[in-house]
Amino acid sequence: MRIVIAGSSGLIGTSLVAALRSGGHDVFRLVRRAPAGPDEIGWDPTAGSLDPEALKGADAVVNLCGVGIGDKRWTGAYKQAVRDSRIVPTEVISRAVVEAKVPTLVNASGINFYGDTGDTVVDETAPVGTGFLAEVCRDWEDATSFAASNGVRVVLLRSAAVLSRHGGMMGKLRPLYLFALGGRLGSGRQYFPWISLTDEVRAIVFTLENQDITGPVNLQGPAPVTNAQFNSAMSRAVHRPAPWMVPGFAISAIIGEFANEAILHNPRAIPAVLEKHGFTFEHNTIGEALADTVG
Repeated sequence: MRIVIAGSSGLIGTSLVAALRSGGHDVFRLVRRAPAGPDEIGWDPTAGSLDPEALKGADAVVNLCGVGIGDKRWTGAYKQAVRDSRIVPTEVISRAVVEAKVPTLVNASGINFYGDTGDTVVDETAPVGTGFLAEVCRDWEDATSFAASNGVRVVLLRSAAVLSRHGGMMGKLRPLYLFALGGRLGSGRQYFPWISLTDEVRAIVFTLENQDITGPVNLQGPAPVTNAQFNSAMSRAVHRPAPWMVPGFAISAIIGEFANEAILHNPRAIPAVLEKHGFTFEHNTIGEALADTVG
């Protein structure tokens, strides 16, 4: 297939480009500067600028745009950046794929769509939850509605935290655990949504290649774990004790609102759509994923 990717320079995008090319697909990257090679297409989402002619002949567009939700403390300005960096580019792409008659749009979203579900298991049929991240995910997905209402097959990737040896969240956690500074966060009973980078990329390719998949898809490992279980698995993976417990109020005081939305409260989600369509995970447990990531 001929596939155009926005957000190709990030952790997931870099691995996705490599995987698609190794699978024989032609990949073109949307860049916010002057194109430096034949595989690059210039665009300016903040100005609403993406020439539909540049997408002509594409079989799919994958949109992974968005600043990291935990990269900075949640000030009012940064929360606006979290929204704008997702919703605005998605609206631009949604219009462009319709004009260019691109048949498929695979668009990023987040597992925090469901908010905090406690011990309740949720799949893709569950309604939107409450909180800032749930609202962002809802509006992010709604930004694809123009494409969906005009006959484009839209896939919404509700991704969990991606575990990678190349950086991201694990780049920050691994040194702490190696120095035996890891531990349970808050009560430890809250769920920790996870997926390995390998399975994240494999699942995205799977949705691209399976034309009968549409709508929301949970990119989440098949065995949900609590924070306490994740902590124990990390301890085993790096062969270090992780005896500490950081009270929830201390995490909230240090990190701010992000802690309440993405550390101390999370959904217990399962990947029902992927499993229904026959997707097989390479890493079925948190132990397998961490052994590959930090072992």
